[in-house]
Amino acid sequence: MGSVEVMNHGTAPLHGWTVTWRPGTGTKISSAWNGSLSTASDGTVTVRNADYNGAVPADGSVTFGFTATSSGNDYPVGSVGCAAA
Repeated sequence: MGSVEVMNHGTAPLHGWTVTWRPGTGTKISSAWNGSLSTASDGTVTVRNADYNGAVPADGSVTFGFTATSSGNDYPVGSVGCAAA
């Protein structure tokens, strides 16, 4: 199990967010809450905001969680990206 905090350090609210990463070899993200999970054919995971938590207030944050299984490297390949949608 893991959680990710999406933070807005700006002075205006964000309306929509997306977090992407590629799990390490042998790691599979199986479910998420407080976000919509999709997995690409190359293993890249994308979590987008849910309808109820898309707005991130100025100087605020939202959190989503996920479950994963791993039989290998638990660390992401490359960097974790976060963008306003």
